Amino acid sequence: MAAGAKARPEQARTSRTATVERKTKETAIKATVNLDGTGRYKVATGIGFLDHMLEQLSRHSLIDIDLEAKGDLHIDFHHTTEDTGIVIGEAISKALGDRAGIKRYGNAMIPMDETLTRVALDASNRPYLIWKVAFSRAKLGEMDTELFKEWFQAFAQSAGLTLHIENIYGENNHHIVESCYKGVARALRQAVELDPRKLGEVPSTKGTLGKSL
Repeated sequence: MAAGAKARPEQARTSRTATVERKTKETAIKATVNLDGTGRYKVATGIGFLDHMLEQLSRHSLIDIDLEAKGDLHIDFHHTTEDTGIVIGEAISKALGDRAGIKRYGNAMIPMDETLTRVALDASNRPYLIWKVAFSRAKLGEMDTELFKEWFQAFAQSAGLTLHIENIYGENNHHIVESCYKGVARALRQAVELDPRKLGEVPSTKGTLGKSL
């Protein structure tokens, strides 16, 4: 740098983190997310298989997730599963703010041994889920496989995502659902990433996201 020249100050960057707490008669959940993280996670839901899936979500999206959930597991896993989807989704939506500068769209094709799953999403603030996934078993461990759709439905609604998930083929039920979480994670990583060419601009010709395209 020439003598007397002034260094150019870097553009201030708002921290994209958020914390959400939800307490009902069925569950008490707190989640903190960092969209610009490194995929660090600390997850405790009381449901081992769900913890494993949420760890995959964090690791492959690079979104740091700190989640603690206490629920009525003595009844079943439904309320805790659904409500963790709600809380993580709300935290991500809160961290996104007005969604200015994000790339908005993401997609992934995830192979896992004999399984192949594809995911496409739009962080449009227009929540919608397409779920084309079938299981040949009613349970994985102690968890009902039908609850995975409930989780993704809750997550898409609260995060404001148009989310399409399709298992193209697969036999192993563990591989099928894990490829869904990894696919969503990879697509989400693309969608929430900031576009250096459009910082500060909402990625819509309408100037806002939600209720209209």
